Amino acid sequence: MKNFWKKLKKPILCLAPMADVTDCVFRQIIAKYGKPDIFFTEFVSADGLAHPIAREKLLIDLKYSENERPMVAQIFGSKPDNIRKASALCKELGFDGIDINMGCPDKSIEKQYAGAAMIKNPKLIREIIRAAKEGSEGLPISVKTRIGYNKNEIETWIPVLLKEDLAALTIHLRTRKEMSSVSAHWELMKRVVEIRDEMRVETLILGNGDVLNLEDAKQKVKETGCDGVMLGRAIFGNPWLFASKEYIPSTPEKLKVLVEHTKLFEEMLGQHKNFAIMKKHYKAYVNGFDGAKELRIKLMETENVLQVEKIINDFLKLGK
Repeated sequence: MKNFWKKLKKPILCLAPMADVTDCVFRQIIAKYGKPDIFFTEFVSADGLAHPIAREKLLIDLKYSENERPMVAQIFGSKPDNIRKASALCKELGFDGIDINMGCPDKSIEKQYAGAAMIKNPKLIREIIRAAKEGSEGLPISVKTRIGYNKNEIETWIPVLLKEDLAALTIHLRTRKEMSSVSAHWELMKRVVEIRDEMRVETLILGNGDVLNLEDAKQKVKETGCDGVMLGRAIFGNPWLFASKEYIPSTPEKLKVLVEHTKLFEEMLGQHKNFAIMKKHYKAYVNGFDGAKELRIKLMETENVLQVEKIINDFLKLGK
């Protein structure tokens, strides 16, 4: 089985998996206007995927298109047997790799002893990673985590993960306790890379947290020696983020892509997801220009693409 991670040019610049944001629709829009080096699915419950009835509802979260490759499925869970089954399913669905979420701070995820709660259970971590390897029969396994639970634990936590021969390790440079209330601790990344080098393992190290754009990402790679960066919030309202040359779209361009995004959402996910998901995107697209606030208020009241298209067209006519 080929490990696509080894073929990527450095710095590796990829898009963070974000629940109810980086779905198959938004990824299609991003692939068209500025494709990252890797795409990840939104995180999906391994327990759900291992259950025949729950699986049917969750398969939509694993939907992807060929133009998104390399395509990695991100899963979470704390039961090795279910991780094994979910990984086997991901292999069957043709994914290029599997990423295990060990950093999500959501309380409902932590109650399942998954996400960031895994930082407190090194023994289980090993079982989970090994189960993913067994189930996927050779797909590269990566992990996304944080620098610690209540405090900086990179000296003890990072080696636990690196001993498991991961293809890549992405570190959100905050603790679980900090959530997003402080700036990401990029000053720690150099030490994380040193730990990897001291252990003489080949795991690629990516950083995540507070990265503004590609220029900022490349600067952080240069300063810390990590192999790449995962960008998250910077993608909101900006599907051009990963374009090879920095591109600043005009307001009409942004609004036309907003309509395109909405149409695609209705086509691909209209039967499966609530239209309200689009509204967090509207807040991001409709920003920083005259009349943005009033336009946003109108869009928040919409229920379908026809209403959205009419409001946008009326706004653009007024601007001429």
